Amino acid sequence: MKVGVPTEIKTDEYRVALTPAGVRELVDAGHEVCVQSGAGLGSSIEDDDYVAQGAKILPDADAVFGEATLIVKVKEPQPVEVARLRPHHTLFTYLHLAAEESLTHGLMESGATCIAYETVEDARGRLPLLAPMSEVAGKIATQAGAFMLEKPLGGRGILLGGVPGVAAANVMVIGGGVVGMNAAFIAIGMEATVFVYDRSIDRLRELDIAFGGRADTCFASTLSIEERLPDIDLVIGAVLVHGAKAPHVITRAQLSLMKKSAVLVDVSIDQGGCFETSRPTTHSDPTYQVDGITHYCVANMPGAVPITSTYALTNATMPYVVHLANVGLQQALADIPGLRLGVNVAAGQVTYAPVAETFGMAHADVDEALAGVPA
Repeated sequence: MKVGVPTEIKTDEYRVALTPAGVRELVDAGHEVCVQSGAGLGSSIEDDDYVAQGAKILPDADAVFGEATLIVKVKEPQPVEVARLRPHHTLFTYLHLAAEESLTHGLMESGATCIAYETVEDARGRLPLLAPMSEVAGKIATQAGAFMLEKPLGGRGILLGGVPGVAAANVMVIGGGVVGMNAAFIAIGMEATVFVYDRSIDRLRELDIAFGGRADTCFASTLSIEERLPDIDLVIGAVLVHGAKAPHVITRAQLSLMKKSAVLVDVSIDQGGCFETSRPTTHSDPTYQVDGITHYCVANMPGAVPITSTYALTNATMPYVVHLANVGLQQALADIPGLRLGVNVAAGQVTYAPVAETFGMAHADVDEALAGVPA
């Protein structure tokens, strides 16, 4: 099989979907790998590093899409990339379609089979291809929040960990999954006062043990969040509903309860955002204010640390990419049931129920849709 790796073109995106180690694995298995020239530069990977492991360097994205059958990316395809997709392509990348109706329609029109990293599950129902970027995003969220609390950046002017004689900042983390846990760990490490909210009592028990009592775990009722907001300096939204649009856990009306120049960091922005006032931002222009509250809603937070993120992501995705290349789409989905859950669009149909429900579309069965996919 021919595997293609185009350069990421989303604003401020520096990651790449395959490392030289991944190229080596694929080439050793008898496959061809086409990498767009310069695709790895943002992650400090030179073209020669790919060539040394057997990759073919192509001059532009048109050439990559033209030669390859399996297209491996990091972020959702931009309009010019969607236009390059054909029915024989399998696209393997983050999609986050519940927040992008126009992208969903574009992928349907392409006829390609589109597998979303974020909805692939393992045997225990976990999200193995989302987890590494969730770990990175959670850590960045606290770092970014601490930075945005500084006065020159428009924040309140408070040090997250305080100093002897001056109280630390209060940090609220809403969502106790991988993002929330990592955000809390960094906040604890910076000596903030931390409150972690989740709706699963079992998860709160696990977090209480993991944190060793260094953070307060709280049940995430609307009232309990609302009552805590007046004391909070930094809120990190880390809410995830598998493949679906994120629910709003803080409304615009509730912003009036908060301290002036407090900071909201929305890590759920890829799935539409978990604050009512959230809208996507970029690393180049990361914040805006609503009612005196600073919002940090960068849609590709891990892209800020591409060396860490690229290797963390490809460590997780590589076994799936190699298996897809080795046995083909149909057999790979049969061999790995959790990969089947990653198929969001195939043969012009939405095959992932939460996305279909979000936009009021018909939901097609994966196997029926794939019956129309070219062999």
